This record gives sequence, structure tokens and C-alpha cells, in this order.
Amino acid sequence: MNLSIKEITNSLEKLAPLPLEEGYDNAGLIAGDANWVCKKALITLDSTEDVVEEAIQKDCNLIIAHHPIVFSGLKKITGRNYVERTLIKAIKNDIAIYAIHTNLDNVYDGVNKKMADKLNLQHCSILLPKKDLLRKLVTYCPAAHADHVREALFSAGAGHIGNYDACSFNSEGIGTFRANEYSNPFVGEKGKMHQEAEQRIEMVYSIWKEQNILKALFQAHPYEEIAYDLIPLFNISPNKGAGMMGLLEKPMHWQDFLALLKKTFKAEVIRHTNPVKDEIKKVALCGGSGSFLLPNAIAAQADIFITADYKYHQFFDADNKIMIADIGHFESEQFTSELIFDYLQQKFPTFALVLSETKTNPINYY
Repeated sequence: MNLSIKEITNSLEKLAPLPLEEGYDNAGLIAGDANWVCKKALITLDSTEDVVEEAIQKDCNLIIAHHPIVFSGLKKITGRNYVERTLIKAIKNDIAIYAIHTNLDNVYDGVNKKMADKLNLQHCSILLPKKDLLRKLVTYCPAAHADHVREALFSAGAGHIGNYDACSFNSEGIGTFRANEYSNPFVGEKGKMHQEAEQRIEMVYSIWKEQNILKALFQAHPYEEIAYDLIPLFNISPNKGAGMMGLLEKPMHWQDFLALLKKTFKAEVIRHTNPVKDEIKKVALCGGSGSFLLPNAIAAQADIFITADYKYHQFFDADNKIMIADIGHFESEQFTSELIFDYLQQKFPTFALVLSETKTNPINYY
């Protein structure tokens, strides 16, 4: 099956749109040409020199990683550190590198849901939903053409709210305009005031669909000059955001739960605060560095908050209100590769996908 790298990454961006990445992040295609034909894709948590070598040995010309190899701008690529050496090796061997990072953290079926599934959590919900992902399109169209314009906008992804699609609000009114001598009016005459029965069409849409929606509007609308407004909305998006919360099927003694946690995530050690309750029922979690979500976990009355990268003084913030369990960054996100593999295998069942066998965790325990 011949696929371009762009076809594969476009599919990943339907799962985790790039606009969902955090401002500090660098998700997307980092090295290589999106138009290359992809021979095989190697899926990993981290891009390292050893992972590039594995890609070479397995004849993969695309590496899909969770963590970006480049977080900030590079002024030189001289091989002075592992980032530059990794890029040089990838470029010399025509290997593309793609990262799907905080955008995959911020979707419901992403990193945190994978963690929750490993613990068999029930009734899962986003711990900190985002509230700046929606906009409203308002446009005005001749009444006779309104159905055509609406259908084009729906097809482009506008008017989708939760479990409902084809959502719009429509009202009737009179539009006025006068075309000048350089115009080519669809209705009316040059130089004369014109009144037209129009419909005002309003639709909500996700910000990452804006380009396609505007393209559909310009193609479907009959007017030479199209009046439209794009209005930012601050509604909460319950299925987009950071962290996750869920319930255990049955309450567990905290020691038994930590044992399960250690076994499930193959953690050499779990750094944790004192238990607040004997039993664990409500679990909050965040893959990677999630300490910023502790207030949300406490507000949600979770019994335990599972994450990574906690510093000494941050453990005091539990304040006898919740139990914090730091299982390690790699340990918390290790199943992300499996998530990406399963998603792409479902989308492209005959394409060659390879799970990396290279150990990329930089931390060892003695």
C-alpha cells in the first residue's frame, strides 16, 4: 500500500489536531518531506540517535514520536548535542520525524485515556477541559441559496456540537448594497441601490476546521463579496483538555492499588505522599508532567492523583487532601506508542507499522 507521509500525518491530525498543542510545544513534522512515499513507519515515545538507527535497520523512513526532538529553535546543526546529531542522522538517511505530543494529551481518546484504560477506570472525563476551541461563523446569503451554503458548511465540519451535527441558527432579513462600476454583482445593477431577501446563517465550529470551512463558504456562496463574521467563543469543550478522572470498578485498599499501579506501568518505584483514605475509588491522572493539575484533582475530590516529574516541595501541596503518586515520566506515557500503532493500524490495515524496540527511558534505577 503506497501512502505519502502527509496522508499518514493527516490521519493522526484528525485524532489530535495540531491547534490543540500547548504554546510551548512543537508537534507536527519536524524533519523530512511530507510528500515522500512512506515505506514503513516506526513508532516510538522519543526520537533519539538509537531510534534513527533502528529505523535505518528496519527500512523505515518515517519516525512517529510522542516527544518532539526539537522543542525550541535551532540556530546551528553541527552535531554538538544529541538533538543535532539525531537530526543530522535522520536527514542524511532521508528519514522523516513527526511528533504528536500535547495535542495527543489534550484529546479524550489520547494519552490519558490510554492510561485510564490500563487501570480499567470507568466513567472517565477530562480533568481540565479547554474553553477556547470554538468559534462562530455568521454569514448572510440570498434566501434561495441558503440551503446550498448551509450544506457546504456542514460538509466542511461546521455546525457540530457534541453528539449533534448540522446545527445552525437562521433568521430572515433584508440586505442592502450598491455595486460600483468595477463590480460584477450576482443580483442587482451597477450603480443602483439594491435590496435582497437574505438569511443570516450562524454555525459553531472547532478552530482547526476553520480553513476548510472558509474555503467551502467562498466556493458555495453566490456573492462576489461575501459578508461574514468569525466570533471567538469561550464555551467549555468537555472532550478536549488536560488530564483525566475515572472510577475504579471496586474500591481498593491504597496499598493494593499502588501495587496494581506499579505492576501495570512497570514502575521501579512510586514516589507518593501519605494516603488520605484507606481505600481508593476516584482516580485522577495525567501522563508526563502533570503537577499543574493538582488543584483540579483536589477540586474533583479524587482520592489519588497519578502523574510524573514531581519536585520535593510540590509534594507538600497535597496538604492531606489527596494522595499524589509519581510513577515516572516514561512509565506514565509508555503506552502512547501502542495507542498510535493501534489507531494507524485501524486506519491503514495493510500498511507496514513497526513498534520501536529501542529503550529510550533516560532514567535508570539501582
